[in-house]
Amino acid sequence: MLGKTTKHLAMVLLLGLDLAALSCHSRPAESGDAIDSGDEATALQKLSEADQLYTERENLSKLRLGIAFLRQARIADYGNYEAAWKLAKFDYYLGSHTTDDRERDDTFREGIEVGKIAVQLRGDKPDGHFWLGANYGGSAEHSTLAGLANVEDIKNEMETVLKIDEGYQAGSAYLVLGQLYSQAPRVLGGDHEKAIQYLQKGLRFGSNNALLRLQLAETYHAVKRDADALKQIDLILKMTPDPRYVPEYKEAAQEANKLKETIKTEGKQ
Repeated sequence: MLGKTTKHLAMVLLLGLDLAALSCHSRPAESGDAIDSGDEATALQKLSEADQLYTERENLSKLRLGIAFLRQARIADYGNYEAAWKLAKFDYYLGSHTTDDRERDDTFREGIEVGKIAVQLRGDKPDGHFWLGANYGGSAEHSTLAGLANVEDIKNEMETVLKIDEGYQAGSAYLVLGQLYSQAPRVLGGDHEKAIQYLQKGLRFGSNNALLRLQLAETYHAVKRDADALKQIDLILKMTPDPRYVPEYKEAAQEANKLKETIKTEGKQ
């Protein structure tokens, strides 16, 4: 949680406009249907352009342009739920992959802000909760203070996702919870066995979720169940990835190979 240059001036200006729009709409209604839709046609066009760019997200320049389009969509149609949660999603990917510390912190911060807005707009849907929780997690990975503050927030958002749609994104809420319990210090509730339970539950919905299996393999290794870890690694490396998640699969396969080598090396010692 599961980086590459500073923001362009145009993107900064777009964010400024976005925040100005936020100040003018400080009290969104409980339902997206009750909000003035604004320029819906422009928003839909920008959403479509952003979706296409997300398919090329390994090129972070394309991803940044997609983020700019989503900001424009939100300016055109502030109450658009899809624009809000997708911006949180794009922000999470960029924050997780950029090597620029300032860009990383800014995108996770924005991801949290728009994730909260998505939850306000449609709290009955899983997307806003999931990507809000994901951005909390991304921020926590890189900041001790944020980590201390965000543990309960991450739990709450992912548990809400499970209540709404247990199988959302191939069991990804179980993945996040498993990662949280695996990586958190014991004083904050870290528990490898609880992590394994969550991850195993997630496999009911995500047998082809390579990142979920990778986290399970890493957690098995942490509790010295290397035979089980190697089984998960083997399944990852033999997997036919979902075409929508090839970048994520490539990352999982790379890390799985590293873990496999680590286990072999430790076994020789």
